[in-house]
Formats: sequence, C-alpha cells, structure tokens
Amino acid sequence: MPKVDASLIRLFLSIGGLLFFLFFEVTASYRPNTVSKLKRWSINLSLTLFNTIFLNLIFAASIVNTIAYVTNHHLGVLNMINLPPYVRVFITVIFMDFMLYVWHLLNHEIPFLWRFHRVHHCDLNMDVSTATRFHTGELAIAAIIKISLIFFLGADFLGVIIFESALLLCAQFHHSSLKVPHWLESIFWILFVPPSMHRIHHSVVIKERNANYGTIFSIWDRILGTLLTQVNQDKIRMGVGAYPKQDKLNFHHLLVMPFTRPVK
Repeated sequence: MPKVDASLIRLFLSIGGLLFFLFFEVTASYRPNTVSKLKRWSINLSLTLFNTIFLNLIFAASIVNTIAYVTNHHLGVLNMINLPPYVRVFITVIFMDFMLYVWHLLNHEIPFLWRFHRVHHCDLNMDVSTATRFHTGELAIAAIIKISLIFFLGADFLGVIIFESALLLCAQFHHSSLKVPHWLESIFWILFVPPSMHRIHHSVVIKERNANYGTIFSIWDRILGTLLTQVNQDKIRMGVGAYPKQDKLNFHHLLVMPFTRPVK
C-alpha cells in the first residue's frame, strides 16, 4: 500500500474519531469539566499537530521503508512460514498490542521514561483529545521501537495499518468522557479496554495509575496481574499530583516538562 494511502487513512480516522467522540462528549458527557475544555483542546491539539509534523518528517518514511524491506526480502518471524493473510494480520495485532502493553508499563516504572510520559498523564480532565497528548520525545522513542518490532516480526503493510487504525480508535474511545451503559462496559471489559478501565489509569492516586496498561486488549492486564477494577468511578481525580493547576500546563510547559524536576 502506498505511503500516501496509509497517511490519509490515519488522518481520516484521527479527525473522524475526534469529531465523533467529541459529539457524544458534548451531548452525553460522563462528568462536567473542571477546567476549560476549549483551552485544553487548544493545547492538546497544538501538541498533536507539532508531533505529527515533526515525527512524520523523521520517521514516516523509515517505517514504510522497513515494512517494504522485510516484505521484499522475506525477513522476520512471519516470513519464516507460509501463513494466510488474515492469520498474519491477527498475529501482528496481538503481538504489537502486547508489546505496547509492555512499553506502557515501562513508561511508568522507569524514571527516565516517566519524565516524558507524565505529559500525557498530567491532563486535568480526560477526554478524546487526551488520546493524542504525548511528548515528542516519548513518541520518537516509541517510533524507533516500532521499527525494530516490525523488522523482527516481518509485519506487512496490511497488518501494521490495521493495528495502527485499531490502536487509534481504541485509544480515542477509552480516553473519551462518555456515558457508556454499565452492562455494555462490563461485557466490553472482558477482552477490550472501555473508558471506565482507562479512567482508573489516569487517577492521581499512584496505585490506581500504575494499573490497567492495556490499549486494545484488557487480557494482558488480566494475565499479568495489573488489572484494577474496584474503584469508585465518581471519585476519580485526573492528573498528576505535582501539577494541579492548568495555568502551569500550557504548550510550552509540556514541551520542557521532561527536563524539569522528577515527580511521581
């Protein structure tokens, strides 16, 4: 699949998902905003735009070229045996999501990585815009790891694009501030990550924050013992304790945050 097609698919899904979940956040929000939604969105989307321009210039071609290289030279685990396309896609999505779980956990456990990841967690409200609020440094490191995993696995364009599309939409869904029926979330939670599960992960309480690392599938948290469910959803306060004020969380504050004092 040509590079431009992949970029357009991601752009369409990103904008479409933002607008779709924003509509339901406005019409059926889970909780009222404690800070200005307009200000938060302007900051989060500015950071997203900055990251998109910067990272596309550096990594987009490298990722596409890596996929093309391993496919053309039959490199990687998936190219060692003849598998139907749907099996390759399934393995790619499962493997990449599990490695994302591991990467997410490490971002919380390793102080150097947490310096960058706290930019995502210090958002004082959680909604669909939070899904793309990440520091450029974290995304750059993640892109290098992604290239290495594609090379190791021998993933093709179809598998990577389906994984990236599922990842984007799932992240937008579970970050969104939606009123989802309890019975639906209870069923969804068996395999996937609903907003209530990820809401716990964005709590200021460190014990709650260091749980529920899954992005697409919740099964990794279940298997590895990091799943936390028994939390009063109405009492969850979002953010990082060291950053309680929105006026200290503007665009320039987020860019320099990893290079300031360490906080838990």
